[in-house]
Amino acid sequence: QVTATRTAPAGLVGQLARFVAVGALSALVDLGVYQLLLHLGVWVHAAKAISFILGTTTAYLLNRRFTFTAAGGGKRRFAGFVALYATTFAINVGVNALALAVLPAMPARYTVAWVIAQGTATAINFVMLRTVVFRA
Repeated sequence: QVTATRTAPAGLVGQLARFVAVGALSALVDLGVYQLLLHLGVWVHAAKAISFILGTTTAYLLNRRFTFTAAGGGKRRFAGFVALYATTFAINVGVNALALAVLPAMPARYTVAWVIAQGTATAINFVMLRTVVFRA
């Protein structure tokens, strides 16, 4: 008889690998929604805000399940998540706006600004999720 068990790389490296995989999927949600809303004529900053919220929700749900598996702390953990993502929301939308203000006119300008903003928020999120929200 074979018992199905989930094996995952241990420690920080495994956590980082799962975080990157979840982040890639969540980034696709974020970028896809952002591009769709821009295509539909939604104001760029509203499009970024909406796409960030949807990508972030995806990331939280998947990271909670697959990346950071600390038990307990339901309400406290969710409050930490809300505080972290409120902060990174402001940083993400602000960096996106700043990048749009300084980038030259070019075909991929909105996507480049999105990448810069996303990279900044991702670095902050991993450290804060690991050390504050989902600490063991």
